[in-house]
Amino acid sequence: MATLCQGLGVVIPLSSSNSSNFRLPSRRSISAWKDGIFVVRSDARVSQVLKTGGPNHELLIPNAVATKGGSSVASTSKPGHELLLFEALREGLEEEMERDPCVCVMGEDVGHYGGSYKVTKGLATKFGDLRVLDTPIAENSFTGMGIGAAMTGLRPVVEGMNMGFLLLAFNQISNNCGMLHYTSGGQFKIPIVIRGPGGVGRQLGAEHSQRLESYFQSIPGIQMVACSTPYNAKGLMKAAIRSENPVILFEHVLLYNLKERIPDEEYVLSLEEAEMVRPGEHVTILTYSRMRYHVMQAAKTLVNKGYDPEVIDIRSLKPFDLYTIGNSVKKTHRVLIVEECMRTGGIGASLTAAITENFHDYLDAPIVCLSSQDVPTPYAGTLEEWTVVQPAQIVTAVEQLCQ
Repeated sequence: MATLCQGLGVVIPLSSSNSSNFRLPSRRSISAWKDGIFVVRSDARVSQVLKTGGPNHELLIPNAVATKGGSSVASTSKPGHELLLFEALREGLEEEMERDPCVCVMGEDVGHYGGSYKVTKGLATKFGDLRVLDTPIAENSFTGMGIGAAMTGLRPVVEGMNMGFLLLAFNQISNNCGMLHYTSGGQFKIPIVIRGPGGVGRQLGAEHSQRLESYFQSIPGIQMVACSTPYNAKGLMKAAIRSENPVILFEHVLLYNLKERIPDEEYVLSLEEAEMVRPGEHVTILTYSRMRYHVMQAAKTLVNKGYDPEVIDIRSLKPFDLYTIGNSVKKTHRVLIVEECMRTGGIGASLTAAITENFHDYLDAPIVCLSSQDVPTPYAGTLEEWTVVQPAQIVTAVEQLCQ
């Protein structure tokens, strides 16, 4: 059952398999909680933090979800600073705009409104309306405008208010963004970043719950990355802007308010490297974006049952980091892929093919892939959860794989 507690500034969906282990305050007790807020951290923990900044208690939740931005008192003894994921994206974008005057932003409501999820909040005031450009509701037009700007030497960051809307710009992304460097004989580079929120999670309905990774992966000439923590969100944003290739940055709508401490000093991540989230010996679990937190929730249960899973956030959806993935497969000899993308023609299918082609001799069992069901995402919260992989399914899959 999907349980929502919105009056406290938090939205927490619970699967039916875990609802008995998790209790939220009843309506009668809300007054006792009104002086607190919830903060969901990037290790899938949710804390109630009082206005004084002291943690009251902590509870585990099965799904990583977004909350309203709370303000907990950061410890002065730790280096770095705490940011929510959308703030980390903004900080990376702002730093690159300060560093390079060729970096500009365009999209619907990205200017003085600050973007639909406030990633560009304050940038129009700081950099002006020409570098932070509000566009009409015409995705094909302003995506094409961004590609043309990239051809002339600018480094545009194009925001899709929702990734599903970028289907309207598919012609520009495919025929121009991905191919112009090749079809022009190398005369033009297209250093553009296309980014925006997507994924399943807040009863947004089928059209606003798209996972377009499977659509865009077939376009030659485009790199794709997916962020999952504030740290890698900022690092990937900066790397994407500096890349000479067109990059699509996938952000999950339910991860924007995850909080994490990131370094004060500048850093840039590689667009082609996976992240080792948890070393292990028994099975390799490959995942990305929101499913990283479902996997880590399942990993806690698996450890208690005696299994030692290795969890890798692949991050780079195209190309795959086959070096990191291959070394893990050679160690564990078993692979489980967990994705929110559709099963047919999804990232998991491509990853399965790549592992089979390159590391088949190291596998002791067939690759297992857990994906979203091939159905339009339902609006009803309980049905919506049924279409997406849940932690209990991951536990069962690992148990069967390791038999």
